[in-house]
Amino acid sequence: MNTPTKLTFLRIFLTVVVIVLLLFPFHTVGLDFPQYAGPAGKIGLQYLIAGGIFIIASLTDFLDGYLARKNNQVTNLGKMLDAIADKILVNSSLIILAAHGFFPVVIAVIIVLRDTCVDAIKMQAASKGDVVAAIGSGKLKTASLMVGLVLAFFYDLPFSLFTSLHISHFLLYFACIMSIISGVQYFVMNKKYIFDEKKK
Repeated sequence: MNTPTKLTFLRIFLTVVVIVLLLFPFHTVGLDFPQYAGPAGKIGLQYLIAGGIFIIASLTDFLDGYLARKNNQVTNLGKMLDAIADKILVNSSLIILAAHGFFPVVIAVIIVLRDTCVDAIKMQAASKGDVVAAIGSGKLKTASLMVGLVLAFFYDLPFSLFTSLHISHFLLYFACIMSIISGVQYFVMNKKYIFDEKKK
């Protein structure tokens, strides 16, 4: 197992830690995370800790890809695990934060549905020996989504010190719009894989 793959497994482990922090009923075992007064209400320590872990996990995504390319250690297993690790980290955080009221649930629904459809297109293309490359609108969606999630974890700090506007909401709505746009683009550009049963 090479270093990039180990980093991918680390990201999966960190994702599990984030999920446990946000979902486990710690009060049932006599542990309550403290809450602090913030500009827009109470700030829960478990979300700040989870946000820090989310950032570290996201950095491993960049690092494992960089090392794999630099050291020529790109493998099919590594690519598959990397895609799985990315989805469980981002989508689990997205769903949990939406369920906890940090932003509207419709954002999570649209983004997860779009990712599912795009992944299906990519798998269909792969079954025919082709690779669907990332597109600009998809990269823009991912960037705004990641920054928006980080800000949500941290209650929009430091921006909430200066404005009542939810910057995380703006970024996540933008990510939602780009999800729809990029999803349509992926479909139009790759519909041949959906409707053509012939192997290229």
